[in-house]
Amino acid sequence: MPRALLALSIGAFGIGTSEFVIMGMLPQVADDFSVSVAAVGILISAYALGVVIGAPTLTALGVRFTPRQTLIGLMAVFTVGNALSAAAPTYETLMAARVITALAHGSFFGVGAVAARGLVAKEKGTQAISLMFVGLTLANVIGVPIGTFVAQQLSWRLVFGGAAAIGLVTIAGLVAWMPRGAGAPTDLRQELGAFRRRQVWLTLGVTTIGFAALFSVYSYVSPILTDLSGMGESRVVFVLALFGLGTTAGTLLGGRLGDRYGFVFVTVGLLATTALLVVFTVVVVNQVAAVVLLVLFGAITFSGGPVVQNRAIEAARVQGGSLVSAANQGAFNAANALGAALGAATLDAGWGYRAPMWVGAGLALLGAGLSVVALRSQRAETARDAATPVEAPTETPAPLRAA
Repeated sequence: MPRALLALSIGAFGIGTSEFVIMGMLPQVADDFSVSVAAVGILISAYALGVVIGAPTLTALGVRFTPRQTLIGLMAVFTVGNALSAAAPTYETLMAARVITALAHGSFFGVGAVAARGLVAKEKGTQAISLMFVGLTLANVIGVPIGTFVAQQLSWRLVFGGAAAIGLVTIAGLVAWMPRGAGAPTDLRQELGAFRRRQVWLTLGVTTIGFAALFSVYSYVSPILTDLSGMGESRVVFVLALFGLGTTAGTLLGGRLGDRYGFVFVTVGLLATTALLVVFTVVVVNQVAAVVLLVLFGAITFSGGPVVQNRAIEAARVQGGSLVSAANQGAFNAANALGAALGAATLDAGWGYRAPMWVGAGLALLGAGLSVVALRSQRAETARDAATPVEAPTETPAPLRAA
């Protein structure tokens, strides 16, 4: 594995920890600032707003620089944001610091995915992206539980200070290991022109709808397990750790199989998700079966993440493709919002905790149908390209590999 991929994975781990650990520190932060837990919960929304603003804005500003320069700059923003969070004297300052931190989130993953592909041979592009993304899944398995423990026993400020330290380690890794010639500045008009392509929008659609199935269920996994499976709250924490391990294994598996089977792998995965959630509605009353299916659910859904990310970059058909890559990160966030909202709507309607599973099954099936449309469109496009004579072949530079 190129060492530059390790630096990207460490950065993803830091970003994931910083994003999700706040959910486990709400009481401590609320007590420190003498505000309600609900008020601190708004910090989660503020972070999401920062991601939405930062992903397109900072990526567009970064096209004039090399991916190496952009990634170092983004991680500097992340580090400063976490340092400010650790030292925040007031609630309002902490909110501003969280927004600053979030600005780097979507752009780092978008530009990082493009950089990761450039470090390996083309046929291993999805695997390279998965090795970066696995840092994000490990954040939920390792970073968030440790951060929550530190916040409870010592101070929540130490957690953000630790995230800033991870940012510094990432910067050092990028400076030392990311090749200076890994990628080149691109043209903003060319990057924006990629959004005229049908394949780009189909891929973004699959990400938004297909992955909303994950969040429609996972957003309510705790009450599903306690109310339907009869599981104690202490066991739920253990199950969530197993779910995190499943997502990590799925991300790595998707990287390997995605390079071999391409977007077909996503279609099969979404169909499998549909079937699994239907079965889940029946066996959820059995604790062992519920845990097994939940771990499989995490593994299958996350296995498609690196594949759609790689597909978005390929669909752009421009040098770089970082703007489309960042847009796909925005699509993941849209999937989060869509899935959680639809699940909430069914619960508000009084349909019970099985309803989000049916919502997830329907979304996964819709996503699979859209992926079939994308596959057919891709094949038709490939056939047209093959029938069009090429006047002058363009030489494609060999990928740069880090030591």
